[in-house]
Amino acid sequence: MSVLTFTDRGIYCPAGDFHIDPWRPADRALITHAHSDHARWGMGRYLATPRTAAVMRHRLGEIEVSTIPYGETRRIDGARVSFHPAGHVPGSAQIRVEVGGEVWVVSGDYKTAEDGLSEPFEPVRCHAFVSECTFGLPVFNWTPLEALRAEINGWWAANAAAGRPSILGAYSLGKAQRLLTDLDPSIGPILTHSAVENVNEVLRAEGIALPDTIRLAPDMTAKDHPGAMILAPPSALGGAWPKGFRGASTAFASGWMALRGVRRRRAADRGFVVSDHADWEGLNAAIAATGAERIFVTHGYTSVFRRWLETRGYDAAVVETDYEGESLDAAAESGAEAGSGDGAGARGGTGDTAA
Repeated sequence: MSVLTFTDRGIYCPAGDFHIDPWRPADRALITHAHSDHARWGMGRYLATPRTAAVMRHRLGEIEVSTIPYGETRRIDGARVSFHPAGHVPGSAQIRVEVGGEVWVVSGDYKTAEDGLSEPFEPVRCHAFVSECTFGLPVFNWTPLEALRAEINGWWAANAAAGRPSILGAYSLGKAQRLLTDLDPSIGPILTHSAVENVNEVLRAEGIALPDTIRLAPDMTAKDHPGAMILAPPSALGGAWPKGFRGASTAFASGWMALRGVRRRRAADRGFVVSDHADWEGLNAAIAATGAERIFVTHGYTSVFRRWLETRGYDAAVVETDYEGESLDAAAESGAEAGSGDGAGARGGTGDTAA
């Protein structure tokens, strides 16, 4: 019997009778992180890290969720499970499953570079590794943290000096809080869209220190907060509230900004290459660190990345899932721009727009 199987309901462990990040109703669900393509409503029981559980309660309402700290081993029927930091967003986890001495790890979404906010990624040795490959092409290499901070704060400071507000599009769970920790509050006030601020409140209650922010109100204008930085999810930038900030300079923070033409098609003034997913080097380093010989790749440039892994001697396969990875509502153009030909990234957002 295989440690894990791949079903139309999600990744399933027969020995433990549980699913990992199921996308259809299941009795028992182990959740890697709280983005809504991985943590969905309708499960009988949930198990997650404390920070993931807190965001899930905010997003899903009254659910039956138990928590497990990183590194604690728990027996579920015939399986032994433990959760380990994935570095994706606060509370995100890789899930290690051991049955009869064989170990499989489901990574969920992960990032190997430390961001100053999320619990740093920890490689977990295993026989089989289920890996995302949202950005599984060599073109994707993220801007180093210090350089990214300098770029964003330089753009904001220049706008403030010119009397322009700055609007930065970033997903409300993880990306927005990461950027908050990179911003220099001495430049000006930081305003947050309610979708971002609601998550801020949950994470602050979980002990995460974030800079002071001001919740964006419908009647606010640029005159109320000169030189402001405004953080909002990309899906909200088409709403009515930006009219109060006419003349603002707009930017997006996304891994897709590494592709030519995406920023132009989004009509943004700036694009910052930053993601909560692993880049090309991160994916390869993470897989090598597991020691696994069998690799299952999900959501992203799956066919291209599988072929690459096979050239490196891995037993690699593609697993179809409902997970979506990161998008900037730029899915169709991202696949065409990179010339992958396999429709990678073309399935929408991170499930973050409903926050």
